[in-house]
Amino acid sequence: MATKILVVDDEMNICEIIRTYFEKEGYEVKTANDGIEGVSYFKMYDPDLVLLDVMMPKKDGWQVCREIREISQKPIIMITAKDDVFDKVLGLELGADDFVVKPFDMKELSARIKAVLRRSATRDTAGDDEVIKFDNIEISKQKYELKLKGKSVDIPPKELELLYFLASNYNRVFTRDQLLDKVWGFDYLGDSRTVDVHVKRLREKLEGVSDKWVLKTVWGVGYKFELLN
Repeated sequence: MATKILVVDDEMNICEIIRTYFEKEGYEVKTANDGIEGVSYFKMYDPDLVLLDVMMPKKDGWQVCREIREISQKPIIMITAKDDVFDKVLGLELGADDFVVKPFDMKELSARIKAVLRRSATRDTAGDDEVIKFDNIEISKQKYELKLKGKSVDIPPKELELLYFLASNYNRVFTRDQLLDKVWGFDYLGDSRTVDVHVKRLREKLEGVSDKWVLKTVWGVGYKFELLN
C-alpha cells in the first residue's frame, strides 16, 4: 500500500502543489485547509505522516499537533513561515519530528519526509524487551513508557529515545553530533540545538526524582547519564 500523507495548510495552492508532487512520487495524499478539518481528517484517514502548517484558521498548527499527540505518535513535520528558533523549540516540545520553512524546495521536503518515515519505521519495529531501571526511574523503549517513582509520565517519543540511549550507555559522554546520529539518525537534517532542547525538557521532568543519577552536561563536549556514588 502507498504511504499516506496528510497535508494541513490553509493555502490551497500549496496543498495542491504538494499533492501533485508527492502523488507522482507514489504517495497517497489528502489535504485539509484548517485546523479543525485537519484533526478530523487525521482521525478518519490515519495517515503515515502529517505535514502541518503553523498559522491556520479555527485551530493553529500548535493546537492540532497537541491533539494528534494525544492519540498518536505518527510523524509530524511542521511548516513555518519563518526560521524562528522559538517556533522550533515549541514544536519540539509538542512532539513535532521536523520542520520546513516557507518557501521550501520540494526535493528538500521529499528528503525530510523520507528521513522522518525511516526513523519512524525503525522506532515502530524496535525489538527491545528490556526495561532500563535505576533509582526511581524505569524506561521502556518497546512500550515508549517512562516511569518516575513508579508513576507513568507523558513524554514525547524522541525525548524518551534520547533518555533511553543515554541511560543505556551510562557514564559515557556523547557529543551533540553523536546523539543526533544515534537518536535522530545519520540523515537528520536539523541542527545540534535540537539536542539541547530535548535535554532541557528531560531535565524538567527528571528534577528531584533521584540523587543517585543525573543527566549531566560535560562542558565543551556534550551530555551523559551519570551514576552518582
